[in-house]
Amino acid sequence: MYLPVSFIGALALTILSTICWGSWANTFKGTRSYPFALFYWDYIAGMLLCLFVLGLTLGSLGSSGEPFVKNIAAADHSNLLYALLAGFIFNLANLLLVAAIEIAGLAVAFPIAVGIALVEGVVVSYALQPKGRVLYLAAGVALAVVAVLFDARAYRSLSSQQIRSARGIVISIASGLLMGTFAPFVARAMTHGHALGPYGVGALLAVGALCSSLVANTYLMKRPLSGAAVSFREYWTAPASNHALGVLGGVIWGVGGCFNLVAAGLLGVPISYAIGQSAPLIAAAWGVFVWREFAGALTQAWVSLALMFVCYMAAIVLIAAAYQK
Repeated sequence: MYLPVSFIGALALTILSTICWGSWANTFKGTRSYPFALFYWDYIAGMLLCLFVLGLTLGSLGSSGEPFVKNIAAADHSNLLYALLAGFIFNLANLLLVAAIEIAGLAVAFPIAVGIALVEGVVVSYALQPKGRVLYLAAGVALAVVAVLFDARAYRSLSSQQIRSARGIVISIASGLLMGTFAPFVARAMTHGHALGPYGVGALLAVGALCSSLVANTYLMKRPLSGAAVSFREYWTAPASNHALGVLGGVIWGVGGCFNLVAAGLLGVPISYAIGQSAPLIAAAWGVFVWREFAGALTQAWVSLALMFVCYMAAIVLIAAAYQK
């Protein structure tokens, strides 16, 4: 399988994963009146397709490690279960985060969920795989959380009305707690017994996400946490362009997820996951430079955005410096 052999190569993959994770949501912005619950089916299909294709290609070529199929067949059954659970949990967290943003707004939901997930994911992953200089890692995570708060401040300043919903905050906390636990399951699957390789973990994570969607997304279509209920009839009558954009969104996330896992084999899950969770930096850049979300914004918003970019870049440098052979 393809694996990076140098620190620079692995770091480049984590930065690529950050770009992908911060960019996939643009495909939803490009759809026309397509409910997110319906978009999500195409997104999951794209993720599943991408991760299995990468496993059967990059994960099966070269002389490093076990080939993709052989690795899955030989890995401990407990590791297969941990990878499936990671996908199941991640998907629930992702669905809750979207619902929380719709209820409480980006400025409230996103910093709560991502902040909790970042700290919890890195701390628990480090406990399972203590790889890297802990002080550098802690300082980088702290700066990333500060950057998320600046991001929230910038979005909040766009509107004079701040949405404060207790229900949205509760859902945000639940999303963050769930999102922070999927990385430790990945760390466990990749480091104990006959471990899974990154491509095997990615494919099983996608299967777990699909299983989660069959339960959770089907329920949320009928009983959404916000907005109106939708049906599968609306899915089949949606324009082909909407389906294509949904699949593309899943492919983009899948590429980012796969390369984050591949880099984790060299850097360790705590470092790779922490850099990957800098995705809001990329999402904000899309919002500023492409979607013009801050056109006409006050000076306070631009100052907050500038500080966010500075903090995120400093966080990435510190987290990268935590690498230790």
